[in-house]
Amino acid sequence: MSSPMSRSVAGYHMLMILSAVDGRFNGKEDKIIRQFMEENLGQLPDLESEMDIISAMKSEDYALHFNTAMNDFYMDSTLDQRNHFLDMATRLVAADKQISKRENLFLNELYNAWEYEREI
Repeated sequence: MSSPMSRSVAGYHMLMILSAVDGRFNGKEDKIIRQFMEENLGQLPDLESEMDIISAMKSEDYALHFNTAMNDFYMDSTLDQRNHFLDMATRLVAADKQISKRENLFLNELYNAWEYEREI
């Protein structure tokens, strides 16, 4: 069993998966991911190896990995950090002005997992 991802690494993985699930990647999505990277500067250990992990992943494995990253992020974050990430993830999937069914599925899973905290 591998060790849990840090909040920064888990967030990066989730954003990269969200940007890939619709089969299209655009500059606006890249800008949001870069914003996340800037906010977490120094906390993303080896970005190249993290990118390799996502690139080597089959699309059918995205859901399981996304769920793992979502849980790891949760365990290593505050309510404010999770809410900020939810906002960032929402902006990312809406960046191309088209939210695919698959993007919506992943985003809904994230919201459903963390939703109760937003209501408190």
